[in-house]
Amino acid sequence: MAAEESFDVVVIGSGSAACASALRSAVGGLEVVVIEKSEKLGGTSAMSGSGIWIPANHVAAREGIADSREEAIDYIRRASPPGWAETEAGLWEAFVDYGPEMLKFLEDHTPMQLRVIEEPDPMTEVPGGKLRGRMVSPMPLSRNLLGDNAKWLRRSTLPHSFTYQEITDNDVYHHPIRAGLKLWPRLLWRKLTNAGGQGTALMTALIRGCTDAGVAFRRETPARGLLQDDTGAVIGVETDTGRLLARRGVVIATGGFEWNDEMRRKHFPAKMDRIGSPRTNTGDGQRMAEAAGARLDRMDQANIYPCLPTKYEGQRHGMPMTWQVEPHSIIVNRHGRRFMSESDFNIGEIMDRRDPATGEHLHLPCFLIGDHRFLLKSLPFRWYQSYEKGWVQKAETLDELARKLGLPAEALKAQVLTYNAMCDAGRDADFGRGETGWETYKAHADGAAPTSGIDAARARGMDRIDHAPFIGITMNLTTIGTKGGARTNDKGQVLREDGSIIGGLYAAGLAMANPIGTRALGAGTTIGPNMTWGYIAAETMLKQNR
Repeated sequence: MAAEESFDVVVIGSGSAACASALRSAVGGLEVVVIEKSEKLGGTSAMSGSGIWIPANHVAAREGIADSREEAIDYIRRASPPGWAETEAGLWEAFVDYGPEMLKFLEDHTPMQLRVIEEPDPMTEVPGGKLRGRMVSPMPLSRNLLGDNAKWLRRSTLPHSFTYQEITDNDVYHHPIRAGLKLWPRLLWRKLTNAGGQGTALMTALIRGCTDAGVAFRRETPARGLLQDDTGAVIGVETDTGRLLARRGVVIATGGFEWNDEMRRKHFPAKMDRIGSPRTNTGDGQRMAEAAGARLDRMDQANIYPCLPTKYEGQRHGMPMTWQVEPHSIIVNRHGRRFMSESDFNIGEIMDRRDPATGEHLHLPCFLIGDHRFLLKSLPFRWYQSYEKGWVQKAETLDELARKLGLPAEALKAQVLTYNAMCDAGRDADFGRGETGWETYKAHADGAAPTSGIDAARARGMDRIDHAPFIGITMNLTTIGTKGGARTNDKGQVLREDGSIIGGLYAAGLAMANPIGTRALGAGTTIGPNMTWGYIAAETMLKQNR
């Protein structure tokens, strides 16, 4: 007979949403177990850059940065896709209400030390947008804080020896050697002390905080299904080794379904070039929730973000990196035409646009078109592109390049001529490249650049494409996590198709129907909201009598 154990809360998954929920539950006096199907702890969050977007947070307030609930809600409403407020408004308000409380709680109950990141909201021009204060990230921590679990913390494809701010301040992508020489004393110290920043620091802090609060972690314990009583309420989890009963509730925080080929192709029919999350993200939470009667929603949403080819744990993988924004290049669709600013933070949403009538992608496949100076801008790009032979195509003429890529040559040549003319004039008259607060920040422009001519274009991150050999790079979808799953209410409770609550079942993070979808409202609008939803689920369980 299978073993049976009883806890107050069973959390499925070990990423940031899961640990935020487990920690809040345990500090509130509940007995909590976290089960993780992999041998590694930390999920996608451990691999991340750990940008955390929380409006009106205490870290910004410490620095005297003004923000408010009203401004944040106004920004989210205006920056989100049309129609989303009809279903997501209540969840947005709960996120804004609980997010600052959650962040303060984590800093108070873990070794985490947060600092403000000097990044603006991607849509600063929208009312309620901010140039600074909503993005925070943890300072480095030693994995040794985890004791026996240190060796099981998931590693990243990103350089976690740096902090988030060090990456941006020192432009590590373009100047890795210079950055390493500048920061070598602290990098050496981190190496000697087994320390890391970004997702390493985040998950080290959360797992240590959970352990100190009495949370039990069970690695290599996949959940096979949810246990329900006669009323349909969830009362526990079935695993390979037995039944884990939950007196207060079960939290599904298992991540996305991007590594489930069948589910991904159903909801993202375009070719997926690369995935940057752990291969364990196979939709287990979505499958279990649906089997328990949950309504799945927002299944066509994802964190679609540029990824460079790399290897991870010996297999082909993607590394999240903004590699496509270089002066001597543009992005065109399969018709050979530009369709966005290449610097737009939400490039993934734009690439994924589909015909509402047919579901066909409007732009894919896309192609980066540039001249040989693109390859001179970044040593890391030249290194990582070698993982996929033939990914970068070269040609002496645009006609030849178009033939290699399967693009209409005349349309491509006309587009390059138009772009070059806009570079000479000093601005992108079609899509305003380099002119928003976000794009100005990323172009490192200081606001005092010329207003016309090639120097003005260069200040906006633009320059002519006219020095052969020309290059062409195929761009399909890449993702670091899908964002669809069980529909929840503003208390984190999972809902059925008819809107009723499935008792005892909660979902958070990328396993829920995420109220912030493919269109990201900030660079940290995955981890920040996800942790908040884990925290909200715990708050609800603490207030329940069951």
